[in-house]
Amino acid sequence: MESVWLGEVAYRPALEMQLEILGRRADDAVGDTLLLLTHPHVYTLGSTGDSSNLLVPEETLSREGIALERISRGGDITYHGPGQLVGYPIVRLQKPELHRYVRSLESALIEALSGFGIPAERVDGLTGVWVGPKKIASIGVGVRRWVTYHGFALNVTTDLAYFRKINLCGLRGREATSMAELLGKAPPMAEVRAAVADACCRTLGWVE
Repeated sequence: MESVWLGEVAYRPALEMQLEILGRRADDAVGDTLLLLTHPHVYTLGSTGDSSNLLVPEETLSREGIALERISRGGDITYHGPGQLVGYPIVRLQKPELHRYVRSLESALIEALSGFGIPAERVDGLTGVWVGPKKIASIGVGVRRWVTYHGFALNVTTDLAYFRKINLCGLRGREATSMAELLGKAPPMAEVRAAVADACCRTLGWVE
């Protein structure tokens, strides 16, 4: 799998890029691809999400210049913004094992975080990656023509105040954390994305 660092990309152009690569992957014109990037401030609401999990009026977001995007991935509402590493794996599944794919993404992030001394883990019944009771990485995926898109978001130096405007992933009372909060000072984004890319390329090998 090839990993590509895109820097900061607005949400909609990044989604269009995913769909373009997805079509080419489904036609076997390209191999599996991992897009790594950051987004400017945006909240995204999944196809089965509950808009009541946005805890402020949409007008408030508009005044603050923050977009709200209703999209086709699974999951509820989450936040993307500066200091967060977003990954969009465009991977063709050879078998219809979406649950296993999501667990593999969790494993890759847990492995990458362990390299920085962060004891991340799964929580039974919940998607994503956690450190104690707090969520450090969210996962929401979609599939077309058995090719995955959407993906994960890992909080590196993310301003956690933005998560207070939502019920994180539709979970009342749950809080977010970040590598910076846990370590006192986060490692450089370049180191984090290299570790995540390496773990994803290795962990997702089962789909071949």
